[in-house]
Amino acid sequence: MIPDFQSIMLPLMQYISDGNEHSLFGTHDALALHFELSDEDLNQYTPSRRQKLFYNRVSWSKNHLIAAGLVTTTRRGHFVITDRGKQVLSTNPIIINIKFLRQFPEYIEKIERGRTEEKSIVIEKDNGYVPEETPEEILENNYDIIRTNLALEILSRIKSCSPSFFENLVVELLVKMGYGGTIKEAGKSIGRTGDEGIDGIIKEDHLGLDMIYIQAKRWENVVGRPEIQKFVGALAGQGAKKGVFITTSRFTEEAEKYKPLNETKIVLIDGKKLADLMIDFDLAVSTKYTFTIKRIDNDYFEEE
Repeated sequence: MIPDFQSIMLPLMQYISDGNEHSLFGTHDALALHFELSDEDLNQYTPSRRQKLFYNRVSWSKNHLIAAGLVTTTRRGHFVITDRGKQVLSTNPIIINIKFLRQFPEYIEKIERGRTEEKSIVIEKDNGYVPEETPEEILENNYDIIRTNLALEILSRIKSCSPSFFENLVVELLVKMGYGGTIKEAGKSIGRTGDEGIDGIIKEDHLGLDMIYIQAKRWENVVGRPEIQKFVGALAGQGAKKGVFITTSRFTEEAEKYKPLNETKIVLIDGKKLADLMIDFDLAVSTKYTFTIKRIDNDYFEEE
C-alpha cells in the first residue's frame, strides 16, 4: 500500500541524514524499497494520470520539508539535509508530519498563510488531523466527483428526450470528434436507412473516403451479444466494414468480448463513455470555472 505523503517525511529525512546531496529519483527508489512497494504500487497514477502516485507523494513530502527549513535544494532535482534537519533527527522523532512542521514559523508563513483562521482552528480542534492526500490528489479527486455527477446528469437528460433527439445528438458528437464533415452534411444520413438495425451513416472524414454505420439505442436495458451480432450482420448486408454502436445503458461482458471473424470493426460506446465524450468535446455542457495549476520553471533559473 502506498503511504500518504506525510508518512514519507521521516523516512525521507532519515535517508538523506548522511549530509550528502541526493536526487529526487534516487530518493524515490530508496523509499520504495523502504516501504516494500510492489511494481503494481509503483505503477499507480494520480487521478489525472499525469504522474505516478508514489513519485508525486515523495515530491510533496520533500517540498514540505524544504518549506520548514529541514531540507534545502542544491540544484535542479537535488537536495541535502540542513543543520536544522540534523538537529530534528537527533531528537529521534517518532513522526514528522504537518502538525510537527507547524512549530517552524517560516513553514506556517510559506504553506499555511493562505488558510483562513477558521480552517486553522479546525485543524487544531481535530488534534492534529493528518490528511492522507496531497493537495493535487484532493483537487483531482474532487474534480472526478464533479465530473461523475455531471455525467450522470447528462445521461438522465438524454433518456428523457425523444429518440430523434438522441440520434441528432449522436451525429453532433461524432462531428465534434472530427467525423462527417459538417453538421448539415452528416445530418442527411442519420435516421434515413432503417435497414436491419442501422440508424445512420456518417463520413469517416471530410472527403467521404469511407463511411461509418451507426446504431443508436436510447435504452435502459443492458445490450447483449445478440444485438451486436445483428448489427454486424446488418453491416455485412451493406458491404460495410466499420460501425459504431452507441447506447445510453451498458453492454454485457459477452457483448464487449465479441469480435467479428471478418474485417468488420465495431466500436461500442456505453452510457458512461457517451457522457465522457460529450464532456470532453463540449457537447451540451459549458465551462463554469477554470483553475490553472502552475509549477516552477526550473529552466528559467539555470545560469549559463
